[in-house]
Amino acid sequence: MAKKIDEVKEVKEEKIEIKKDDEKVKVEVKEEIKTDKKVKKEKNIEAIVNIYTSYNNSIAHVTDMSGRTIAKVTGGMVTKHSRLKANPTIAMFIAKRIGEVMKEKGIKSIYIKIRAKTGNPNPGPGANAIVKSLSKEGFKILNILDVTRIPRGGPKKKGGRRGRRP
Repeated sequence: MAKKIDEVKEVKEEKIEIKKDDEKVKVEVKEEIKTDKKVKKEKNIEAIVNIYTSYNNSIAHVTDMSGRTIAKVTGGMVTKHSRLKANPTIAMFIAKRIGEVMKEKGIKSIYIKIRAKTGNPNPGPGANAIVKSLSKEGFKILNILDVTRIPRGGPKKKGGRRGRRP
């Protein structure tokens, strides 16, 4: 971040030699110039990138810190082949589209939340590709969280009190 500089003193020294009737006279001239230089502060705008990846699709949703949507891009918006929506190559294109919108808004640093399908141990193939390409585009990644939902017990299984009998 740039800081404001109040006053800068520039000193200019000039040495002039003047010839007068075969005598050399040296004159030194000093000037002090005061100037005000102001440098604009760059805003460091932060955003949250929510990445949802399954084995069938990749969705990237960018929000500001209060939760308002800035951009949302899915695999289907980038490709028309449904079998390629979860592909890491398509995920790179998703990140490129999101990066363009974030640069227009002036966002420089991001928090990343990665989510997989509920109950899956790891996210789909597109999550790492999105994170990698966003960092290559010059965004500062502050934090990466895994926010995958984990079932704890769940609903009652069918079969009644005594279970399924043969």
